[in-house]
Amino acid sequence: MDVELNIPKSNKPRVVVIGGGFAGIEFSRALPEEDFQLVMIDRNNYHTFQPLLYQVATAGLEPDSIASPLRKMFDNRSNYYFRWTSVEKIIPQENYILTGIGRLDFDILVIAAGSKTNFFGNKEMSERAFEMKQIPQALDLRSQILQNFEKATITADPLERDSLMDYVIVGGGPTGVELSGALAELKTHVLPSDYPELDFSLMNIYLIEGSPTLLGPMSKFSQEKAFKYLHKMGVEIKLNARVQSYDGKKVKLVDGTEINSSTVIWAAGVSGSIIDGLKEESIFKGRYKVDEYNKIIGSENIYAIGDIAAMVSTKNPNGHPMVSPVAMQQGKNLGNNLKRKLKNETLKPFEYFDKGSMATVGRNKAIVDFPHPFDKLHLGGIFAWMAWMFVHIFYITVFRNKLLIFINWLWSYLTYDKGNRLIIRPFKRESNKPRAEIKELYETKVE
Repeated sequence: MDVELNIPKSNKPRVVVIGGGFAGIEFSRALPEEDFQLVMIDRNNYHTFQPLLYQVATAGLEPDSIASPLRKMFDNRSNYYFRWTSVEKIIPQENYILTGIGRLDFDILVIAAGSKTNFFGNKEMSERAFEMKQIPQALDLRSQILQNFEKATITADPLERDSLMDYVIVGGGPTGVELSGALAELKTHVLPSDYPELDFSLMNIYLIEGSPTLLGPMSKFSQEKAFKYLHKMGVEIKLNARVQSYDGKKVKLVDGTEINSSTVIWAAGVSGSIIDGLKEESIFKGRYKVDEYNKIIGSENIYAIGDIAAMVSTKNPNGHPMVSPVAMQQGKNLGNNLKRKLKNETLKPFEYFDKGSMATVGRNKAIVDFPHPFDKLHLGGIFAWMAWMFVHIFYITVFRNKLLIFINWLWSYLTYDKGNRLIIRPFKRESNKPRAEIKELYETKVE
């Protein structure tokens, strides 16, 4: 029974989609409401535009400008139902899922649960480092940054002050690069006026990357440009470096280097948010193994799209990259395929159209790699920065949010100011204490 979720019976096939991220949203939009009943499950009641989370964490944007209520996004659809809960287990043999508020039957299940932070078995980091996957985590980091400087103004201990003013970012991908640049701009343009009693020449930003380059998947042009930008902005970049331990006050690298810091941000990797219940052979390196139509191997009516899906092929031996364009294109293709299947039409296999890669480092500083056949064309500087802004505003789902982001960016550009410097925390946190009690706030279940 699905009485607990209070979903009405329907003569249309019931499609349950787990997750309201990029993949889940695009899938739901593509699915024709006249042919299916759609039930969306998510532990948040909003969609998060994750590429801009780092700007929430560094006081550039308020959270509501990158979040869109899921019910509002589909309020014009009569066969759409949303339930705020988490999925605990899938029972594929009997076609139902167990959630935090009860059981729900399905005819078709689409898993679009996204990804979670991958600490690669580093227990100390998983307990003490900050993550950047959800809005509460970004707000937590924003409060941490500002509280650090409030504490630094009153401490008489120079070692403690150094620890409060130094930041370590682990991972030199787009998130790590963009976050490093945003912190460097805070250091240069914003924080000195807020805290004139502090010497900001003592503030250090470290970017730790385990490979020989930043932005590994991007071109050599973009890698070198990003390194040059960050170095000029005062970020200390450590390549071929790995974290060995972190006790909440001191980071120790494998080569013996020690860095005093009370704030470490982990941006070094993600893994799929696997849900219990499917067979082990359907899982590939922390993701569901799917065929060219995104159907999970070994199932008949269960699909996976986005970060959680690994479509393994000769061209992509580890599956497609875990980025939003892949998620959006897979979601749209699957939605259209279910419509084709209902009409006994030929299904269309998924083919990823690479629209290029981009990352921003700071004001007037960004890099863009164009896709084939223009893959030898690259942009850097102000034109790349403007392209980056246009693309991100274009993909924001709600017009109100587009306007809010544009106004915030315009204000910041004209004034060198970031106006969202508020300390908002739903709990007291000591930076050197484990995070076990905090994680429950990010994994809320409806009882």
